[in-house]
Parts: sequence; C-alpha cells; structure tokens
Amino acid sequence: MSDLLSNSVFFGVVVSVLAYELGVLARKKLKLAVCNPLLIAVIAVIAVLAVFDVDYKEYKQGAELLSYLLTPATVCLAIPLYEQITLLRDNARAIMAGIVSGVLTSLVSILAMAFVFGFSHEQYVTLLPKSITTAIGMGISEELGGIVTVTVAVIIVTGIIGNVIGEYVFRLFRIEEPVAKGIAFGTASHAIGTARAMELGEIEGAMSSLSIAVAGLLTVIGASVFANFL
Repeated sequence: MSDLLSNSVFFGVVVSVLAYELGVLARKKLKLAVCNPLLIAVIAVIAVLAVFDVDYKEYKQGAELLSYLLTPATVCLAIPLYEQITLLRDNARAIMAGIVSGVLTSLVSILAMAFVFGFSHEQYVTLLPKSITTAIGMGISEELGGIVTVTVAVIIVTGIIGNVIGEYVFRLFRIEEPVAKGIAFGTASHAIGTARAMELGEIEGAMSSLSIAVAGLLTVIGASVFANFL
C-alpha cells in the first residue's frame, strides 16, 4: 500500500486537499477557533504518512504542485485591496506606521530570543522570516543561510497561532477598528491570518492583504540587516 501511494504522482495533492477539507468541515461543525483548517490538515497529513509508512520526500514531490500556486494566490490578494483604495489613501500614514511597527517587533523579538536562548547564526536567520508569507520567507531563509524546511514550519505555526488567537487579542485590548485588525493579522500572521481577516470583513481583508505585501518587502530588507547582528 505504501509503495502504491508513494508512486502516485498526485498522492501529495490529494492527501493535502482532503485533509484541508476535513479541517474546514470540522470548523463548520464545531465552530471553535482552535479547529483551524490548516492545523487540522497538518495533523491529518502527518497521521496518513505515519500510518501508511510513506516517506516525506515522496509526499513532497506530489504536494509541490500546490506550492506553485502560492505566488499567484498572494498576488490575487491585491483585488480586495483595490476595492478599498480610497480608505487606503485616507489612512496611508497610520497604515504604514502599523506595518513598520509590526515588522520591527517581529525582527527584534527574534534577536532577543537568539541572545536569551543562545541560538547559532543558522538558527537565528532561520526564524527571522517567521511572520511573512511562505513564498517570500523561503527565499530569505535560503539567501541568509537558514534551514528552509524549518522556516516553512515556523511560518505555518506563526500563521495558525495568529489565526486562532487574533480575535481574543482584539477583545483583550479592546481593538475595534477594522483597519487596525487587518494590519495586525497581515503583519503578524501573513496569509493564514489574512484568511481569518477576510472572514471578519472586507476592510479587514483588504488591509491584511496590503500588510502581507509591504511586510514581506520590509522583512527582506530588515532581515538582511538584522542577520548581521548575530
């Protein structure tokens, strides 16, 4: 059975899609924030690979077909942003200040953790792109000499955490402004957070989409600078 699954070209794609659909179904039925579709999909895929004794490399070869969709999917996020272009112009300074603050907070927190826990340079640069979309984060990690596979895992975990606890944080600090919510989701938890922002409203989704792109560009520059600090 394991050989049959491993030799199937579309095994990775089919397992990934079905696992995600399982997560979506669980979210609709249970209506709990912790039932994040991506989190459930990750757990389900790991379970399938373990039960059927399928090597991760075999799974990855098929699943890479989905990776090609990352870049165009990110570009498509410009559509809701275009629809809110007037709001963007009216709040341009505040939006930019929020995104810059978020990017600096992310980079500084990783630098602080590196000193506290004694990270090596390789481990340090691996974590620097944790809050940006996978398509950009992988390139930064590889360029700086990080461990790309770990970077991907950290980015996914960061996104899931932001997606799950984002609303609770807003309630705790009494944040009600849609623009602020969108910036927070996009800057801190990239595309996974943006998916949740879009569920909250059009403005939240648009601002989060903008934050993904701008935060990604700023992190490319910032990570290159911060990489020299350790």
